[in-house]
Amino acid sequence: MRARSRAFAATPVWFLVAVLAAGCVGDSDTKKMAQVFAGSGAGPDELPVMTNKQAPFRYPTAAYTKKIQGNTVLRIFIDANGNVLPDSTSVAEASGTPSLDSAAIVGARELHFIPAKKNGQPEAVSILFPVYWRHPDMPPLPGDTILNRNRTP
Repeated sequence: MRARSRAFAATPVWFLVAVLAAGCVGDSDTKKMAQVFAGSGAGPDELPVMTNKQAPFRYPTAAYTKKIQGNTVLRIFIDANGNVLPDSTSVAEASGTPSLDSAAIVGARELHFIPAKKNGQPEAVSILFPVYWRHPDMPPLPGDTILNRNRTP
């Protein structure tokens, strides 16, 4: 089982997850993220920035073997130090595959951020965080745009 886990960890990240990280998010994605805060009118001046070098999400073995793909949207709470509070993480939009959703929640525990800022001061925020599960042997799902940016035809 360990060898299998290492094999999944070594596979390219583009199929596994698209996350909020420098270089991975375009202007339209940043605008979508800002909309999360628009309802309160008291959103941060600067959005949180993920600092993980690699996405901490691991494709569940059974879902990978069956080539199951999907999108999980998490609601995560990032404190003023940039830490995700694990007990606050929940699934805002399920992928339709419980093992993918569970793996997203587990992976979120390892996320770290430069915190959001308001008036230059770190601020705790709750955000929606998408996790896109993609198998390298399957075509992109309809509507995949962020994942196609780095692929060659």
